[in-house]
Amino acid sequence: MTPPQLVVHRDKELMAQAAAARLITKIVDAQASRGHASVVLTGGRNGNGLLAALAAAPARDAVDWSRLDLWWGDERFLPEGDPERNVTQAREALLDAVPLDPARVHAMPASDGPYGDDADAAAAGYADELAAAAGPEDHGPVPTFDVLMLGVGPDTHVASLFPELPAVRETERTVVGVHGAPKPPPVRVSLTLPAIRAAREVWLLAAGEDKAEAAAIALSGAGEIQAPAAGAYGRSRTLWLLDAAAASRLPRALYPPASA
Repeated sequence: MTPPQLVVHRDKELMAQAAAARLITKIVDAQASRGHASVVLTGGRNGNGLLAALAAAPARDAVDWSRLDLWWGDERFLPEGDPERNVTQAREALLDAVPLDPARVHAMPASDGPYGDDADAAAAGYADELAAAAGPEDHGPVPTFDVLMLGVGPDTHVASLFPELPAVRETERTVVGVHGAPKPPPVRVSLTLPAIRAAREVWLLAAGEDKAEAAAIALSGAGEIQAPAAGAYGRSRTLWLLDAAAASRLPRALYPPASA
């Protein structure tokens, strides 16, 4: 595990624009080297802000959208098309505006989908879909994602892995149903830490003063059971993208040499 890198931006708008530019570059580089790319999206205000910034970026046309696989880190287990679902919000922010291959958009199952209202079965189904997409070079039951993005909650949760709940303790399964989440809706589907750690790069997004304490806790040596964000890291790189407000409580020693 390599130490996380930090980039602190002046405000959340600049953070979203810079992260979008960084993501475009990563996707283009992966497609140039392997012919395709895979990205795991996150919801929430920072994840959706990044997607909206990407939609507005002229450089978005450098991406071959037909050769991009999109996955999700978690999903609210609600009916298809519900405005609170991450995939619904992602379609509105970006996906409906770019020429994606529908077969490569891997949304998590909805509560009125093939598994009905059984979140655990939906999670197992998504795990099967991930396993089917993994190749021999991936050395595991999920693809080696190029970039996996996670929003950091004020309680340090990432995806739908909340402090102390069973999902954050999972060491074998790649996707789990989450029951009794402390923020609505209580039922969700989420990647687990083993699946998250399969990514080449994990990017953690935190903007706003309400994320400052969470960032400080997660980056100061907390355990992953108490602070799930502390357990999210990539195979080759872990990148924290913050605005100045979210970085305001970090120990000075953690600040990068230069921030944007």
